[in-house]
Amino acid sequence: MKSAVIVFPGSNCDRDMAVAIEQASGVKPVMLWHRETEIPAGIDLIAVPGGFSYGDYLRSGAMASRSPVMAAVKAAADKGVMVLGVCNGFQVLTESGLLPGALMRNAGIHFVCRDVALTVENSQSAFTSRYQAGEQITIPVAHHDGNYFADAVTLDWLEGEGRVAFRYAESVNGSARNIAGILNEGGNVLGMMPHPERACEPAHGNTDGARMFAGLVEGMMASA
Repeated sequence: MKSAVIVFPGSNCDRDMAVAIEQASGVKPVMLWHRETEIPAGIDLIAVPGGFSYGDYLRSGAMASRSPVMAAVKAAADKGVMVLGVCNGFQVLTESGLLPGALMRNAGIHFVCRDVALTVENSQSAFTSRYQAGEQITIPVAHHDGNYFADAVTLDWLEGEGRVAFRYAESVNGSARNIAGILNEGGNVLGMMPHPERACEPAHGNTDGARMFAGLVEGMMASA
């Protein structure tokens, strides 16, 4: 599996993401600077990592969504390339229109940094194929603006199409319907606030996140 990790000024999880992907695939990702205007040929997965792109000025992810590279990411996603946005990456994906809704300031106005329990809502996507629907997993969160918001019509649409990938087992940040991660209509774009790359080896305390990357590699090898 060939992959690329986008790097913005202020990214701080890009290397963690690269390590997780390399451990699963055996291939180092391309680290793609935000000023690039093209995605290298043959890329199967693009990761938009966590951090504080552009210092979170204006709104979290707002400035990064206008970076030159994001036009290329959107074009790749439209062609079916897998795109994973984690934490700030999820914010960037909503700001760029690749996913619906918005990530707002946490309820209680506090930064949340701890392990949380997630319920797997959809196990049929390439990102979630190694999980069971209804299974509870543990993944860390670290965010100040992770309160997912969308209007009732959009929320019903997401629920009705099975596009809620993960849900918090209990309220963590005020997210509508405890949504922690959603898929696009094509199922090739996932945005989630929890950090699977921080739960990939025993030293992290658990390996629930590793199954996401293993499933992606497995799926792409099967379709090659």
